[in-house]
Amino acid sequence: MLQMRPGCECCNRDLPPDSADARICSFECTFCSDCASQRLAGTCPNCGGELLPRPSRPAAKLEKYPASTTRVFKPEGCAAAS
Repeated sequence: MLQMRPGCECCNRDLPPDSADARICSFECTFCSDCASQRLAGTCPNCGGELLPRPSRPAAKLEKYPASTTRVFKPEGCAAAS
């Protein structure tokens, strides 16, 4: 089950569970759409994986399976993708 992390690892922008702006890789590293496209060129700086839109979770399932509240913020690792 996806952790649905609450913020962008680069800029710390809030990304609530229903955000259409969240991008994730297969390891669930989480970035906002701006950082994913402009700073990272669609590539995760942690694993090199592709950053894709994070799926949403229905509200009823969020009640039973809430999104993560653990924030990961690593601005030093958010250099432009090469």
